Amino acid sequence: MGEVFRADDLTLGVAVALKFLPVARSTDVGWLARLRHEVRVAREVAHPNVCRVYDIAEVDGEHFISMEYIDGEDLAVLLRRIGRLPEPKTIEIARHLCRGLAAAHDKGVVHRDLKPANIMLDDSGNVRITDFGIALLDERGEGGKIGSPAYMAPEQFTGGRVSPSSDIYSLGLVLYEIFTGAPAVQADSTEEIERLQTGGGPAIQWNLLEELDSGVERMIRQCLQRDPGKRPASVEAVAAALPRADAGRKSTRRSESRAPDRGPSIAVLPFADMSADKDQDYFCEGMAEEIISSLSRLEGVHVASRTSSFQFKESAVDIRVIGEQLNVGTVLEGSVRKAGNRLRVTAQLINVADGYHLWSERYDREMKDVFAIQDEIAGAIVTTLKVRLTGLTQAVRRYTDNVDAYELYMKGRYVEKTRSQPGFARGIEYFEQAIEKDPGYALAYAGLADSYSLLAWYRFLTPSEAFTKAGAAAAKAVEIDETLPEAHTAQGVVRFYYDRDWSGAEQSFGRALALNDRDPIAMHGYVELLAARNRLDEAMAMIDRAHQLDPLSLTINAGTAWVHYFCRRYDEAIRHLKKTLDLDPNYVFLHWFLGQAYLQNGLLEKAIDAFRRGVNRSGRHAGMVAYLAHAYGRAGKLDEAHEIIRELQERAEHSYIPADYMSVVALGLGRTDEALRWMEKACAERALHLVFLGVDPLFDGLRSEGGYKQLMAEIGLEVPA
Repeated sequence: MGEVFRADDLTLGVAVALKFLPVARSTDVGWLARLRHEVRVAREVAHPNVCRVYDIAEVDGEHFISMEYIDGEDLAVLLRRIGRLPEPKTIEIARHLCRGLAAAHDKGVVHRDLKPANIMLDDSGNVRITDFGIALLDERGEGGKIGSPAYMAPEQFTGGRVSPSSDIYSLGLVLYEIFTGAPAVQADSTEEIERLQTGGGPAIQWNLLEELDSGVERMIRQCLQRDPGKRPASVEAVAAALPRADAGRKSTRRSESRAPDRGPSIAVLPFADMSADKDQDYFCEGMAEEIISSLSRLEGVHVASRTSSFQFKESAVDIRVIGEQLNVGTVLEGSVRKAGNRLRVTAQLINVADGYHLWSERYDREMKDVFAIQDEIAGAIVTTLKVRLTGLTQAVRRYTDNVDAYELYMKGRYVEKTRSQPGFARGIEYFEQAIEKDPGYALAYAGLADSYSLLAWYRFLTPSEAFTKAGAAAAKAVEIDETLPEAHTAQGVVRFYYDRDWSGAEQSFGRALALNDRDPIAMHGYVELLAARNRLDEAMAMIDRAHQLDPLSLTINAGTAWVHYFCRRYDEAIRHLKKTLDLDPNYVFLHWFLGQAYLQNGLLEKAIDAFRRGVNRSGRHAGMVAYLAHAYGRAGKLDEAHEIIRELQERAEHSYIPADYMSVVALGLGRTDEALRWMEKACAERALHLVFLGVDPLFDGLRSEGGYKQLMAEIGLEVPA
């Protein structure tokens, strides 16, 4: 029917909504005359549950209706976001709808287009019926098919008499949806809806109403009678059938989520990118991460970790499901629109229990104000959740005042998450550019160290090439800011995997956790160190704690499986890996881990299938190819194993193939001496996986070999008697 804009009334000094009507209608003199009459009558409806209509006017040949501006969201958005509403709120909404609609009917106004999208919930939780712009006010009530098909009464399709009873039919459809959580009329086309509404009636799932209060069920059924004469006589009669707000259902289809009894708790979802070019995803994620980091430093607030919260990015999951899975009572969501140097950020704090906004705000600023926006959002959350202000000064700490450096850092962290060689290379470029902008930016040095370490972990660079640079960057980060947890975690990774400085690595991870004892990334690094040193009980306790903090993290879930694998609990390892694959089927390295668990559990064919999937989906990652050859050898498929050996030999001529991969291949073919020779070379290369020589069951058959014991001693691992 038109476009709606928010505007400022310069005379009255208030915000208004302007609904511009289709230009094609502006030449229809009769339609405009009737619309002016409707607006004149509609503006007589003054009720707390009705959006006021002010006037109809014209500018440059375009006609518009001015209306009261309501700051909030419409019921359609709320239903999509949280699904079925809690019954007390549903009853409250239903009562408000009835009151507002009754006030309109008393003035002779028939809405004709009542639907969830035309029902606003303001920031105070009040219901406001909007858009009386197409209401037909003449006494005959004739005017054709005007309205939204899925919410129209049958007589609106046939051009019959439209009356308050038509609104009651639409009200019944709306009430059905808010009480059950599902639209009453579901069809693929307008034609199908019309056929249903004018034929035998829509195929409504009446069984969903059986859970409701019997009076509500009867009332909705009566509202949806095809014959207008059989519907309730008035909206007041509908309201009379509603139960008290504290009345319960006869039965519940699902339990309502409750805020956990752990005090204030929150999950921060990635902000939505509303920019025209949709190129600000890195900024949206970075904004959310900064707020998470700020809130995590507050005492008395449980903050869901980034990786778990970000699992719900661009998701239509019920907000209560998010609350249940992350064990939080509130959720922060928002959006970012960036154009040049201008920035618009919106943020809403939502109560998980009922889906209502506890707080919302919009910020129209310049890019240089981004830090202030983050601080204001964090401060508003603190105030809303009634958190004690102790610790707030820590929450607003900044690691750079240079906005350009900060934006480059966010870009680096964003592309780093691709876990690809080009992504790491691009991330390194961004971190280096950030350091050029601000040489004292410790976080950028930590990011640089992480990118180089990951290049080694994924075997895109030799350990020497990658960890030399990673170690230098981590040391610089610690030098600049000894209180930065990320710096100590980055340094711990280098000391563990490359330096094999076991005590130094433990000191680094311990320092990181002393600075932030809720950091799952530092915990994961510490878990791998504990596992490598055969302190498996401590590793299991640590990974369980990390999982509680970050239940949906792919890395933490895979780490849980990895510890079970080292403990020789293969069934548990397989179960956890399958569960992690359910979280993200595209996490290709899980197939590698799953194949190893199958292998040690004696399930050779399943191991081969898992390795094949990993090989195909990873672009033939050398590690997965090597383990597939090992499995082929164990299964007696020697031709396939030798074919892979030739492939790896050819690839080694122009790219890095870690020596420990070749030892795995030799071991699968039963060539113990060759496997040990490759391991000796891998030790000289400082191949990463050798830190697990003491616990990886793949090498159990070598533990009695003198050469193997010598390797363990050289690495600094405890040699069994």
